[in-house]
Amino acid sequence: MRITVPAQPVGRLTDAWRTCVGTGRFELALRRDYQDSLALIQRDIGFRHIRGHGLLSDGVGVHRPYDHQGERRIHHAFTYVDQVVDAYLDLGIRPFVELGFMPSALASGDQTVFWWRGNVTPPRSWSEWADLVRDTVAHLVDRYGLDEVRGWPIEVWNEPNLTNFWQAADQDAYHRLYEVSACAVKEVDADLQVGGPALSPGSDDWLAPFADFVTDHEVPVDFVSRHAYTSGPAQHVPFGTYQTLAPASELLEQFAAPRRHLYGTALADLPVHITEFNSSYRPDNPIHDTALHAAYLAPVLAAGGDLVDSFSYWTFSDMFEEEGVPTALFHGGFGLLTHRQIKKPTYHLYAFMARLGDEVLARGTDHLVTRHADGRIAVLAWAPVDVTGRTPVADRHSLALSVPLGPPGATAAFLLRSSVSEEAGNAWAAWGEMGRPRSPRPGQLDALREAAEPARSHRALPVTAGRVALDLTLARHEVTLVELTPVRDETPPWWDDDRLLGAAGRPAPAVPTASVASRPGSAPQEQPPGAPRPGVDPPEPAGPDAGSAPPEPDGSGSAPPEPA
Repeated sequence: MRITVPAQPVGRLTDAWRTCVGTGRFELALRRDYQDSLALIQRDIGFRHIRGHGLLSDGVGVHRPYDHQGERRIHHAFTYVDQVVDAYLDLGIRPFVELGFMPSALASGDQTVFWWRGNVTPPRSWSEWADLVRDTVAHLVDRYGLDEVRGWPIEVWNEPNLTNFWQAADQDAYHRLYEVSACAVKEVDADLQVGGPALSPGSDDWLAPFADFVTDHEVPVDFVSRHAYTSGPAQHVPFGTYQTLAPASELLEQFAAPRRHLYGTALADLPVHITEFNSSYRPDNPIHDTALHAAYLAPVLAAGGDLVDSFSYWTFSDMFEEEGVPTALFHGGFGLLTHRQIKKPTYHLYAFMARLGDEVLARGTDHLVTRHADGRIAVLAWAPVDVTGRTPVADRHSLALSVPLGPPGATAAFLLRSSVSEEAGNAWAAWGEMGRPRSPRPGQLDALREAAEPARSHRALPVTAGRVALDLTLARHEVTLVELTPVRDETPPWWDDDRLLGAAGRPAPAVPTASVASRPGSAPQEQPPGAPRPGVDPPEPAGPDAGSAPPEPDGSGSAPPEPA
């Protein structure tokens, strides 16, 4: 059945899907591969903010205690901070600041997380922590300007509800950390944005107590943050993890959870930021590299902006070392890109989203139809995904739309289609067919980059009564972008496709029924180089005009006389 897309918009497509993207720990941004990858991401997608861990961890070197004249003193150094933020701004992306983790010289314990050992214990001196936060934020304001930094959300810590990230997952201790941090931020400027509590999935019971605490103690809070993942228990193998997945709709339910739990509290109307989301929370799950993953997340990107103010994909690149240095090019990393800028199918999902229009004309379980301000139509469509293994997924999925296309009187549309699937735009599949080389050679990297590009096709479609009949057949786990542009025909009157090879624009003579070469017993006749082939090449035109007809015979069978 053909779906009729209305001509009037039903809403607007927000930029919540690209307001922020995740990254590996802060100092990784000093590396060339990281900056090359981020430059590519920004060219094709254009995220607004970037968020990661470790701003205040030892690897960035901000908190530097020293002894002088028998007295312990603190120096705050921002050498790496400046280099990283400068690089971000040069690439058109701004920090979404996360305050964490604890510098080891300020930590009250030695519990750490990740291969790079981020300390996750409370500070042994709350005043020293407040000084660290205040000085860091003040430095950012001094270097980049108050108006600029007012646009950078500042989030206090990461997933304090988990013992991995906050010692004993002590809620009261987190409330104190939040209060000290938020007040230090506001001491720099009251209009800076600060928020939390950056919860992991399944811990929404922290939200109401957090709301009560900040309300009762008059602690500033400008936004609420949470994370969303849909994977089940980890099934570990050497250098990898497999997990079950919940349906993608579960991600949207998690996006909606904070407002549901904060209803009736003083925080009910605050912006909600999903500062991490993905399918699996593991950085070594191969699902991240697949075409299935792009089709799985397509409905989330299409609808997530209706539920939250931002949802940040975790992460933009496989330059990421929570579980150590990756052991292969494709290793199930979170990234939209592998190391060395190999694009994954989910990268293209984001790049397709970046080419959609602002006006939403229609939504469906398998499509999103948008219109640009200049009248162009962009359709994102995706094949269904079943993550339970119970429902067989068809190799072909059909979608038929009747799409409005102006201006009035347009008679044709130019269609450009870009697609990724199990067969197209799938470097992970190509890597498997290569034998999964852990360190591909230059030629193999070139082949993978070519295999990573979407399949592209184009054609003209008729416009009838202001509408285009669009019939799409999607392959298994395909995500496709269709762009429709009204055609303004500027073909000159002398254009003739039939004459591309120099033909005279008239039918070639009929092939003789019995040429000498075709009679039995006759030898083939040798033709001089460049001579016309009877019945194949048209006769050479006579006269200087290649389009003019040869002189008419005079009826005697001889050529006309030469002019005097």
